[in-house]
Amino acid sequence: MTDKPRIVATIEARMTSSRLPGKVMMECLGKSMLAHMVERVKRANILDDIIIATTINDTDQAIADEASRLQVKCYRGSEDNVMSRVLEAAQHFSGDIIVELTGDCPLLDPALIDHAVDHYFSSGVDYLSNLEINEFEQGLAHPLGFAVQVFSTAVLADAFGRTDDPLDHEHVSRPLYQTPERYSVKYLPTPEAQRGPNMSVTLDTNQDFQVICAVLRALSPEKPDFTIEEVVSYLATHPDVRRINQDIDRVKV
Repeated sequence: MTDKPRIVATIEARMTSSRLPGKVMMECLGKSMLAHMVERVKRANILDDIIIATTINDTDQAIADEASRLQVKCYRGSEDNVMSRVLEAAQHFSGDIIVELTGDCPLLDPALIDHAVDHYFSSGVDYLSNLEINEFEQGLAHPLGFAVQVFSTAVLADAFGRTDDPLDHEHVSRPLYQTPERYSVKYLPTPEAQRGPNMSVTLDTNQDFQVICAVLRALSPEKPDFTIEEVVSYLATHPDVRRINQDIDRVKV
């Protein structure tokens, strides 16, 4: 009988974001955006560990301190080579399966993590995600801010050894989903109640922060474990909030 693989979530976070420096430590309802995200990710049933993957920069000591306060692991690596940072974080803490998350998703629904990992194992693919960019552009995907990607540490190590492309190093799993002839890929369909056309709760700008805080103030006090369906429903019924960040130009890879 083989040992159960260790499943770790890596959360990429740094203070030197170009669009909104210090965004993960911005506060709403008395908690940092990173704290909101970690508390939600902790509700996933399938994870063995959560690792904040930050940088060796002095500016990111605040993130390391926050990880300690939140009682999750922290790994400090390269600022620009995020691929090596995530890979080393998983290896350092003996993770076999990586659930790659970015620190700009404070409203992430933990049920999406459990669902994605279940399907990753049942499908047997190398890479699984719940966000396919064409579906998003057609309004058939989650709002931005709910992305979950799953792959093995071994597969990421293989991809890392094959690429010198700075875009791959910056975007971690890019060579997995951009090379389907080498790695098998699966995208999960999005249930209708989770679809968010023209909706974004990813933290890139001050407008995004306003939207995320509005959602947190509306949903979190009565139900801290609110779901993605409730976020979509809130934004659908509050067009004034949804419009705040609708015109932001999002970077695509």
